[in-house]
Amino acid sequence: MLADAYTRFRSASGDSLHVTAHSHHPWPDVTREAQLAYWEDSSRLTNEKWERILGEVVPEAQRHLAAWMSLPDPARIAFAPNTHELVARLYSCLDWSRPVRLLTSGHEFTSFDRQTRRLEETGRVVVSRVPAQPYHTFVARFRAALSDGHDFVFLSHVFYDSGFHVVDLDAALADVPADTLVAVDGYHAVGAVPVDLSGLAARIFYLGGGYKYLQAGEGACFMAVPPCADALRPVFTGWFAAPSAGAVGEVGYGEDAKRFWGATFDASGLYRLNAVMRLYAERGIDAAGIRAHVVALMERFLEGLDAARIEQLPVTSLVPPLGVPRGNFCAFESIRAAETEWRLLARRILVDRRGDRVRVGFGVYQDLAFVDRLVDRVAAALA
Repeated sequence: MLADAYTRFRSASGDSLHVTAHSHHPWPDVTREAQLAYWEDSSRLTNEKWERILGEVVPEAQRHLAAWMSLPDPARIAFAPNTHELVARLYSCLDWSRPVRLLTSGHEFTSFDRQTRRLEETGRVVVSRVPAQPYHTFVARFRAALSDGHDFVFLSHVFYDSGFHVVDLDAALADVPADTLVAVDGYHAVGAVPVDLSGLAARIFYLGGGYKYLQAGEGACFMAVPPCADALRPVFTGWFAAPSAGAVGEVGYGEDAKRFWGATFDASGLYRLNAVMRLYAERGIDAAGIRAHVVALMERFLEGLDAARIEQLPVTSLVPPLGVPRGNFCAFESIRAAETEWRLLARRILVDRRGDRVRVGFGVYQDLAFVDRLVDRVAAALA
């Protein structure tokens, strides 16, 4: 689909088979050119580079992301070096005069989970966690849990530990009270599956980043900010959130998503993000096309595994099981997961592991021939 755009990656990776597209994606060649462009702008413009960054680079990135998520207003997207910073800013909007009541799943990404568990230890947060399984009832169970009343609701669009895809976000969040803060982690969704937030844009925060499927690397995280957040005043705030530098009196906040910005940041990630988005546009690639391509790769992989009858990586160990909506990777559950990961890595098959689950992901830089080689090498590694 896009294999010719990764000549430097292929040269550097040698004969290794990279299947961690759900984690650190390879970077296409255009991102190196973008990185150099950022250096050149910094050298040529020095401090004046911020006029270009804030006046051209940021608005371009906002337009790209708004199109990929079907958001009506690009200006309502804020950026940060990582999603943890954005989550902390959301937490700082809440009323901490009493314990905060949080509803989430039992499968949120480590950065959010760690921060939440630490707050939970202090007694400042009371958490209700809805388990994913059984998968076919998750949305109904999550929706039912909303009746208990919460200050903050946080849910992943695609679960990082299994790939389980909450396809109907609208239904899952339909009963959230108007005064409850709602955020969705879309890090494993944007760039992997079609994301249409047109029906939720007025109500939810939506977080994501360039490190994974958008192939822009670190430092390009973002959050879509709903209009209902315009009265919020994050306590954790940086000077980029100000209506104007050096304002006196009450701490003020900028319009649109600006109130959720932080402070001085490395903008190279946004240069790389824009380069990838332009590449996709030039090649006529969109989220639906990526999804169809990767689904074909996953199906070929699972068919190959099933035919090879590999005892250590059986299709029956897939989580969630076949037939349940998933993102763009396969997770296999096994008490021998660590051994499986080690044996695959020994044969230069680059997978990763989360606890007792081995994750195998696919992307636009692979084709069916690659999958066939992968199956053969997996069979040899785990024989």
